[in-house]
Amino acid sequence: MIIEGETQHPHAASRLRSSFSAQDGVRISLTVDETLKEGAYVLSLDGDAVVVRGGPFSGVIYGVEELIERAGQHLDTAFLRGGPVNGEPGLAYRTFWTWDHSTNWELSQIGQQEIGVFNPFQKPPKGFLDDYRRLVDFCSQNRIAAIVIYGFLRDSHGGIEAAQELCRYANARGVRIIPGIAIGAYGGVYWEGDHRYNLSTWLKQNPEHAAKMEKGVGFQLADLAFPLNFPHSDYTVSACPSAPEVIDWMEEAVSWLAETFEIGGINIESGDYGVCGCERCRARRANDDEARRRADDHGDSWSHTDMAANFPRLYRAAKVRRPDLWIYCEMQWDNLLEPVAFEAQKALPNGAIYQHTANRSYWKRLRTELDPSFVETLPTQPNVLRCQFACQWNGDERTERYALNARTFADMATRGKQLGMEGLTVWGEPSDYFATVEISYLAFARFSWDPALTWEAFMQRDVAPRLGGLEAAQHFVALAEELDGAQVLPVERLAAMQKAALSHATAHEGRIARRWLTLTDQIGRRLHMGR
Repeated sequence: MIIEGETQHPHAASRLRSSFSAQDGVRISLTVDETLKEGAYVLSLDGDAVVVRGGPFSGVIYGVEELIERAGQHLDTAFLRGGPVNGEPGLAYRTFWTWDHSTNWELSQIGQQEIGVFNPFQKPPKGFLDDYRRLVDFCSQNRIAAIVIYGFLRDSHGGIEAAQELCRYANARGVRIIPGIAIGAYGGVYWEGDHRYNLSTWLKQNPEHAAKMEKGVGFQLADLAFPLNFPHSDYTVSACPSAPEVIDWMEEAVSWLAETFEIGGINIESGDYGVCGCERCRARRANDDEARRRADDHGDSWSHTDMAANFPRLYRAAKVRRPDLWIYCEMQWDNLLEPVAFEAQKALPNGAIYQHTANRSYWKRLRTELDPSFVETLPTQPNVLRCQFACQWNGDERTERYALNARTFADMATRGKQLGMEGLTVWGEPSDYFATVEISYLAFARFSWDPALTWEAFMQRDVAPRLGGLEAAQHFVALAEELDGAQVLPVERLAAMQKAALSHATAHEGRIARRWLTLTDQIGRRLHMGR
C-alpha cells in the first residue's frame, strides 16, 4: 500500500495499514483541504487511487474511518465509482463531558468511582492515561470531536507530563482535549497539587482574597431523588470574583495553560457550588433577579453577572495563545428560558461557545417552549446544549450511567438542531464495554453528526450488526428500556428477561455475545436484589 501524506497524517495511515494490510500496490492520498469545515471530508477516485480530503484537524481521520467502514477488509472502492462521497458535521460542537475520577474506560484497575465533584483520584497514577486513551480512541473512530476533562491536572495522576502526553495522543487522533476550569473555584487551572496555579495553594498564600460565601458550599438538584454531599476540603475553597488580584491570577494561569499544553479548548464556568456575598460583590452585581433565583436549595448556585465580568479576559488570554481553541462558556443549568442577566451577557464575546445545561424536566420544557428565533437573538453566539441527565446526576437511587440513553441523545441532537443549537455535550464517563452505554454513545455520535438521521436507520445500520440482526436489536432495546423504566419489577419478570437476554448471548459469540451478556448481568443484579 502506498500512502501519500503518511508523514503528515501518521494515525490515519496507521488505521489504513491495520485495516487493509494485504492490499499491495494500492495508492491512497491523504490531504487537508482548508476550504472544508473542521471534521468534514470528501472521498473520491483519481484513476485507481483513493483520495481522502479532509477539513482542518480531524477531517482526514474521519474520512479514513468512513473509507474503512465502507470498503471492507478487501478495500472495495466500488462505492466511489458513482462519484465522490462526502460528509460534514450537522452539529459543529460534539463533546463528551467528564471528571477524571469517575471516567472508567480501563476496567482492569482499582479505584473506580461513580459520582462526585470533590473526589480524590483513587486509581494508580497511570490510570488517568489508561482511561482517557481508550476514550480518545472511541471518539476518534466515531467522530466525537472533543472531551472536556475536569481534573485535567493533578499531581496524583502525573501532573504536567501526563496531561501533555494525553494532548499529544488525542491531537494525533483528531480529538480536542478541553480542560474544565472555574473562575476562582474548582481548584483553579491546576485542580489538585502543590502548584502556583492551584487555587488552594494560592489562597493559603493570599487568604485575604478568599470568598465570603452566601451560604454553605453545595447545591441540590430537583431532578435527583437523593441529597448530594459536599464535604469541606481544599477542593471546596473559592476566591472572591471582585478582587482584581484573583482575575489577574486566573488570567495568568489560563495563559500558562494555553502555552504549556496542546489543548483543543477550555471549558470555563463561574463555579456552581456557591457565590461570594461580600459587600464588593453585592454592590457590583446589583442584580436582584439573580439573588432571588439563589434563594432556595434548588435555586442557582452561581452568578451570570460574575461570569460576564470576568470571562472576556480569560477568553482573550487563551485565544491570543491559541486562536483555534474552542472556549466553552458555561451558562449553567435550567435558565435559558428565564435569563436573569441578559444585559450583562451582552458583554460576553462573540465566538465563544455558550453552553446551556438542562436537567431532565427542563429539557422537556426547552424542546417545546424554546423558539429558534429566540436562540438566534441571544446575545451569546453560538449556543450549544449540555445534557445533565442520562447520567448519574438525575433520576432515582439507581444510576442512569448504564441506562440505554440512546433515544435521549438522539432527541437532543435532532431537536437541538431544529432549535438553532450548534452543538451537544453529554456525559462520557462509563466504558463502552456495556452494550447499553455503547449504543447510547453511538446514538450521540450518529445523530449529532447527522441530526436528520431516523431512529429506524440508526437501528438498521449501527445497532443491528452489533446485536445479531434487526429483530435481536429491537428485542435488546425493548428489554433495556423496560429495565430502565421501572425502579422495581417483579422477580418473575426479571427472571424471564434474564433468560431472554441469555438466550441471545448463547446464540452468538465474540463481541455480539459480550454485549448481550452485559445486559444479562444488569438484569441479574436486579434479580439478585429482588426488585
